Amino acid sequence: MIDFDKFAKYSKAGPRYTSYPTAPEFHESFTCKSYEDVLATQDKSRKLSLYFHLPFCRSACYFCGCNVVYTSKEDKKERYIDYLVRELELLSKHLDTSREVIQMHFGGGTPTFFSTAQLERIIGAIKSHFKNFAKDAEISCEIDPRYLTKEQLDVLTCNGFNRVSYGVQDFNDEVQKAIHRIQPYDVTANVVKMAKSAGIKSINMDLIYGLPYQTFETFKETLRLAVSLDPSRLAVFNYAHVPWMKKTMRKIDETTLPLPSVKLAIMRYTIDYLESNGYKMIGMDHFAKPDDELFLAIEKGELHRNFQGYTTKGGADLIGIGLTSIGEGLNHYVQNFKEMDAYENAIDAGVLPVHRGLTLNDDDVLRKAVIMEMMSNFKLNIAGIEQAFGIDFFDYFADAIKALEPFEQEELVVVDRVAKKIFVNTTGTLLIRNIVMPFDAYLQKIPEDKRRFSKTV
Repeated sequence: MIDFDKFAKYSKAGPRYTSYPTAPEFHESFTCKSYEDVLATQDKSRKLSLYFHLPFCRSACYFCGCNVVYTSKEDKKERYIDYLVRELELLSKHLDTSREVIQMHFGGGTPTFFSTAQLERIIGAIKSHFKNFAKDAEISCEIDPRYLTKEQLDVLTCNGFNRVSYGVQDFNDEVQKAIHRIQPYDVTANVVKMAKSAGIKSINMDLIYGLPYQTFETFKETLRLAVSLDPSRLAVFNYAHVPWMKKTMRKIDETTLPLPSVKLAIMRYTIDYLESNGYKMIGMDHFAKPDDELFLAIEKGELHRNFQGYTTKGGADLIGIGLTSIGEGLNHYVQNFKEMDAYENAIDAGVLPVHRGLTLNDDDVLRKAVIMEMMSNFKLNIAGIEQAFGIDFFDYFADAIKALEPFEQEELVVVDRVAKKIFVNTTGTLLIRNIVMPFDAYLQKIPEDKRRFSKTV
């Protein structure tokens, strides 16, 4: 049973830890040459995860925090594919593309805003360079249900795509108008049926609570409708209102956002409702059926986390391709340019379109291992960390362990100093961002009132 009375007081600004160090620590002194050097020295036995950013949307959804280009012009999309193909050609000069690919993801924007022929062209270019896909590779695509045809889905399934993620957010008319995304229930129901008919077994649906005009009652109905479509996974995110970062969010009237008490009630109901309908909670915002590989992975302590969220495909180097894409390896992060002109200019100059990145030092690598393991599996084998990194954990992390004491007193966390393990209980998993923040060396240098992140609750 989750004790929500202990929960509300912990709301504060904090990272979501899709990476450590987090993206604000990336810097422009990590250049194209830095990335080339990383690729030249990578362990060629490590597997690959590919991320392709397809950034176009027809119009803005006001809640969206993604890097998006708004257009209705076909020539812009064709031009982007031209540059994507050229980036792949440049990348293949520095990366051993014969390495096994165990994961590929199309993100956006709206990947299915590209036509059937355009999707064929993109996939063809990818497969001309990366020919060694694992038989059980996870190949997924984010989809706006308003922009999907059977022909597009056929292209995806014929090319091995086996997972789709549908953006829904909310089914209520008033909420949809306020966030500038009109998407009737029938539209979503149709594409879910379409995916199931095509043989896609892994269907995720994204919902967001904390949007304008949402109430406890309206979100109850959204949940009921979502569950009626029987997706295998549900991601229920807390809306991150960051208008200082995303100009479109300034179009949202902040007085229409639900109060924290309402959001807390929504979260409480969401957990109870989904669990009573056969879903199990996976971390702070994901739910999966017990036979889903996400749930099976967390049961075994084998869940991982990267820029695509929770995944079962760990131990791979992530290669980001396209505008603003982020890549990751054992000791680096790299991000492409966010502006189209800069992205194109780099490729025209014959160099990879690297905007910034980070080479991790030994402390970064250690803290990344701790934070990501706790974010993913909500426990930590301290003895394993000590053995892997040659440290005395309680000495090295004395300040962090001290900062965890309030969580211990609230029985949200158990720090077992004898067995050398940390366990996070059910309520604590919802506060996992708060619980790992003491291990973040960069965050500790920023005064709490200066931290520019979304709220943890």
